[in-house]
Amino acid sequence: MYTVFYIFIWLLAWLPLRVLYVFSDFFYLIIYYIVGYRKKTARKNIEKSFPEKSKKELRRIERHFFRYFCDLFVETFYEMHMSEKEVLRRIDFGNIDPLLEQLSKGKSVLAMTSHYGNWEWGSALSLLLPKESPLYGIYKRLNNKRFDQLMIDLRSIFRGKTIEAHHLFRTMVKMRKEGENGVFGMISDQSPWVGNIHQWLTLLHQDTPVLDGTEQLAKKFDYPVVYIHIDRVKRGYYKCECIPIAFEPKLTTELEITTKYFEILEQKIQAAPEYWLWTHNRWKHSHLRKIKK
Repeated sequence: MYTVFYIFIWLLAWLPLRVLYVFSDFFYLIIYYIVGYRKKTARKNIEKSFPEKSKKELRRIERHFFRYFCDLFVETFYEMHMSEKEVLRRIDFGNIDPLLEQLSKGKSVLAMTSHYGNWEWGSALSLLLPKESPLYGIYKRLNNKRFDQLMIDLRSIFRGKTIEAHHLFRTMVKMRKEGENGVFGMISDQSPWVGNIHQWLTLLHQDTPVLDGTEQLAKKFDYPVVYIHIDRVKRGYYKCECIPIAFEPKLTTELEITTKYFEILEQKIQAAPEYWLWTHNRWKHSHLRKIKK
């Protein structure tokens, strides 16, 4: 089954992106109106996140999200045959000087990002970094080994590298000893495993368990932290924004870095909510906060 799927996707990815968007429009009709893929989860998340909006506005966000979700799917696999020239034409990385300046000082950088916009194309940031300081995408291994390898391959197309989350700390220690540095891309808006919930913040009016691992690593290694935001300009085109969070992490207070990250993320979501991944059940453990209170 995987082999058939891979061959189909591999062949499909050779089509021009404008043609793939026709498939995306068709997938949207199937996924949203017929299959209803995770529609209940997305609807619940959107309604609780925007209690001030009317039902009409909420349904508009919902429809626009699922339409973009299908675009994201075809864009991800289009990357299989995408050239470096094309991806840099489709993503404006703007001003990354603050990030490059920190690398020039011999420090690695922790780049917090999120499931917003096309985070997969964001791996092309590595094309603009010094070759000796590549982008390392931090990921959690998928249960299916073949799909896991496929995603690793996709994230490595534009000179980037990947590190499995369980090996991150060990790798960072090794790199420091060997005098190597790089940019560690951390998707930080995921819901922690229930046994690893220690910190809570309010996100979009809801008690939200948060991952503070990036903050802990930043303070441990004294590495600067930036937020990499990828916003959609129009279909097939994006703009990347590099926002400094903490260049002296050891001087920050507890949860200051994590709080600032979520404040920026909330602002971006409120500005254009349809580009965030609403199908993820991020608030499934919110009841635990009430128990602990």
